[in-house]
Amino acid sequence: MALKSLLFFSLLLVVMVAAPAVAQLGLGNLLGLINIQGTLFCTGNGNANSSSVSTPVFPNAVVQLQCGNTGTVVSSTTTNSAGVFKILLDPLTMLLSSLLSDCKLVVNTPLTNCNSVLPIGILQSPLQFLGRTLLGVLGIVNIGAAGFSLVPAK
Repeated sequence: MALKSLLFFSLLLVVMVAAPAVAQLGLGNLLGLINIQGTLFCTGNGNANSSSVSTPVFPNAVVQLQCGNTGTVVSSTTTNSAGVFKILLDPLTMLLSSLLSDCKLVVNTPLTNCNSVLPIGILQSPLQFLGRTLLGVLGIVNIGAAGFSLVPAK
């Protein structure tokens, strides 16, 4: 029994030591996620105001991740009551470089749903890399909106 315990703890030690090395080599995506998140505000550009006045959020808005020239919807989510959205992707189905260069976040929900005086159009934002997080052996790539802008309705 003592031999089995020693073998188990030795194997556990090897995994704990190897996990950060695997992540540093970029192999952590084999056990990882791509996390796209942010907060959508109820403004003409979906971003927080720079003034000291608090900016209201945009709840229940559909946020889509669109990629390619045709705007193929890869994933979508709905903002919660605090205007926060989160999209999780498997890194084996989406390369980080193509995600950052070929994809954008799009909000088709009319701005008038949160404030009737806002302009008619859609919000869209390119993506930006925010960093990596190592959670045990799980590597998480964090991505956010680079800044929403209004695309007026035609």
